[in-house]
Amino acid sequence: MPSFRVILGIGALRPGVHPPTVLPVVAEAVAEVATVEASSVELVAGEPRVVIRFTADEPAQAVRIAEEADATAGAVAQVLSRRVTKRVGGRWVGVT
Repeated sequence: MPSFRVILGIGALRPGVHPPTVLPVVAEAVAEVATVEASSVELVAGEPRVVIRFTADEPAQAVRIAEEADATAGAVAQVLSRRVTKRVGGRWVGVT
């Protein structure tokens, strides 16, 4: 089954939300609908990013899963950006 990633740029947290809770909340939401292979937080050019790697049958399904992740993240933080990528060989390729 193909591997995909959703990469969410995270801005300000909602009132009362503690930074360490953002990643688990988003990963758990994805785990309800897909197999989560890995999850992490990255800091790129000063922007925190939540990265969830998961499996899906096809790109359209991966996009729907990414939308769910985005909505869940939006409940706890401002989402600045969203990207979905698919593992192809040794590279990550954007999904449209």
